[in-house]
Amino acid sequence: MVQEPRSGGPPHVVVVGAGFAGLNATRELARGGARVTLVDRHPYTTFQPLLYQVATAGLGPGDVSYPTRAYAAKYPTARARRAALTKVHPAERRVDLDDGTSLDYDYLVLTTGVTTNWYGIEGAREHSYPIYSVHDAIVLRRRLQQLLEEVAAGKRESAHAVVVGAGATGVEMAGTMAELRRRNLPVTFPEITPKQTSVTLVERFDYVLAPYKPRLREAAAKALLKRGVRLRLGSTLASVEADAVVLSDGTRLPSDVTVWALGVAAPAEVSNLGLPQGKGGRITVTPALNVEEYPEIFVAGDLAGPPDPLPQLAQPAIQMGKHVGKQILALAHGRPAAPFSYRDPGIMATVGRGQAVLQLANGLTMHGLPAWLAWIGLHVTYLLGGRNRVSVLVAFFTRYVGPRRSAATVVE
Repeated sequence: MVQEPRSGGPPHVVVVGAGFAGLNATRELARGGARVTLVDRHPYTTFQPLLYQVATAGLGPGDVSYPTRAYAAKYPTARARRAALTKVHPAERRVDLDDGTSLDYDYLVLTTGVTTNWYGIEGAREHSYPIYSVHDAIVLRRRLQQLLEEVAAGKRESAHAVVVGAGATGVEMAGTMAELRRRNLPVTFPEITPKQTSVTLVERFDYVLAPYKPRLREAAAKALLKRGVRLRLGSTLASVEADAVVLSDGTRLPSDVTVWALGVAAPAEVSNLGLPQGKGGRITVTPALNVEEYPEIFVAGDLAGPPDPLPQLAQPAIQMGKHVGKQILALAHGRPAAPFSYRDPGIMATVGRGQAVLQLANGLTMHGLPAWLAWIGLHVTYLLGGRNRVSVLVAFFTRYVGPRRSAATVVE
């Protein structure tokens, strides 16, 4: 049993945000006997690493989503609320929600994540399609469908796509779109000629997948080129227009749909919380991941700005969430909070069917079919819900192994 807080009974912890960090913090706290209220603006949690599959119709929105109430129901002391955070009152240990209600807390965990970073690029927000949420993926999916239908009907001349940013998301998106273009379009849209479509990947570095070792970067670049992706490496973006992406050297790349996979930043609303912010608007935290002035407030996931920067990936968020849960239980027992230490398990990204790159923390690297199978296995394992796991496995088999007619290009 945890030590009784001021209000008596187990401590009440409000966890805001049902991403990787929030879910893992909730599980750790609930298992430790704390009362937990999990708050999120959506009634579901999203498995973001597979959103590009939703955008390209390989998966449905329900395949990468899981109800937060169903998650909370697994633990007797956990509850879920659908609402958005509007204000934090640290002195009173209370948060205000956008539904007009308030929640008192003994400890607060902020894991609301971040949002799209447009980097001040002219026209990017107005003319680009991010893929950070389920809504983003659905909007992009419908746009792709509309473009293809209009080209097939002779209403427009082309359906050229430009993906901005060659990190894991950009590489995965470009590779999948290129495979659809070569494998599926000739069957499902025979009216469209190869010259009417293209996929271009733009990156300011001279290579793709910056965090990876050179041999893996080269393997990924070769795999993209093999699939027909046009690489514009070492190219700085100047602006985005309705029908083109403009580079700093004046080059205009025709673009009927521009996919933004360049980066993230803290939402503007974070500045209203009255908590210290650092680089990218992230909340500044101690090595233990709590706010120095308000030690009962913890921050985890992409929103946290610890002294030692961490990659904005699923694994750091998962580990931070677990750490925060353990530290709150320690504080409730009268023990001090310990600093967070990240255990790097490695990174991976897929380019398309039968091709992925894998880099482990011990230096081991792998690419090709073995890495691709490992990528599938890991992503299916981390999905919530047995139905989702089975559904995703079937969808992957249909898209990558089945006949071309069985793998739809883009559907509503």
